[in-house]
Amino acid sequence: MKHSETTPPSAPAGKAPLAGLRVLDLSRVLAGPFATMHLADMGADVVKIEPPGGDETRSFGPPFVEGADGAESAYFLAVNRGKRSVCMDLKARRDRELTLALAGAADVVVANFRPGVLERLGLGADALVRRHPRLVVCRISGFGPDDPRPGYDNIIQGMSGIPALTGEPDGPPAKCGASIADLVGGHNTVQAILAALLRRECTGRGGVIDVTLLDGMLDMLVYHATGWLGAGVAPVRRGDAHPSVHPLGRYRSADGWISLAVGNDPLFARLCEGLGLSWMADDPRFRTNPARVAHRAALDAEFSAVIATRTSEEWVERLQALGVPCGPVRSVPQALDSAPRVAHPHP
Repeated sequence: MKHSETTPPSAPAGKAPLAGLRVLDLSRVLAGPFATMHLADMGADVVKIEPPGGDETRSFGPPFVEGADGAESAYFLAVNRGKRSVCMDLKARRDRELTLALAGAADVVVANFRPGVLERLGLGADALVRRHPRLVVCRISGFGPDDPRPGYDNIIQGMSGIPALTGEPDGPPAKCGASIADLVGGHNTVQAILAALLRRECTGRGGVIDVTLLDGMLDMLVYHATGWLGAGVAPVRRGDAHPSVHPLGRYRSADGWISLAVGNDPLFARLCEGLGLSWMADDPRFRTNPARVAHRAALDAEFSAVIATRTSEEWVERLQALGVPCGPVRSVPQALDSAPRVAHPHP
């Protein structure tokens, strides 16, 4: 078989990588809008279809952001930058026809209605691709295209097992502070769309792709899943502790908290030096990572007593100078205010 090589297509010099790509955004709330916002960030022309009254997240709040056009939902603004918006009532025949026309002019359509809704309106993914073979249609759902249950982040998180791993050992399961089921689903959507567009460059055809929120969350179990499936070990809540590596977690300082991530024995020796506990690196209970995991309570008692004597800034400066991975535990305002303003130009 003869093998031929082709040069992958690229955006014109000086333009964003998705410049010229047209995206019709039929999604609402978080997972879909988060994905299409990232496509817009990469240069795509995203047209968002909103119902009369707007995306429901326009009413989510507080907080609201005061602007020239009045108060706007911080939630809505967080995931809808870089888009154009058109109001369409998809229950009205004329607006459905206009939406079909927009789909015909697009490269990508993204939707996250409950399975079956767009099909009943004549805007189903399969019908769109039959009508426009180069079109890539991505549909996002909680449980797959054949399951009509709504995919709410909190429900998906609970069903994924992640909350069972989150929180203190003697406390209840806890959801993540961020809506990670939706956000992971959004990232998976971007990845799937880019893969489908690359395939289209090779085949000339688009297609239907499905992103399922529960699949994305189960994928986040990674080593917890293989521990159960491969070794029969059910993971449990450990608070800040890691099941397989120690010390890897947070410790209270004189004025807050610091995070440590010590994944090997040489790093542990340096950490002990920085804490003034060099003897611990030679103690059989702590000499190797498996030993430290087995004796985590004794290790934490020694570390906690020392770390509480200095401020977070002092510990971070001291330990980073020794090459020990560590950092302060910040509040959201502190994290945002201290984030470096870095431009990331596209190649």
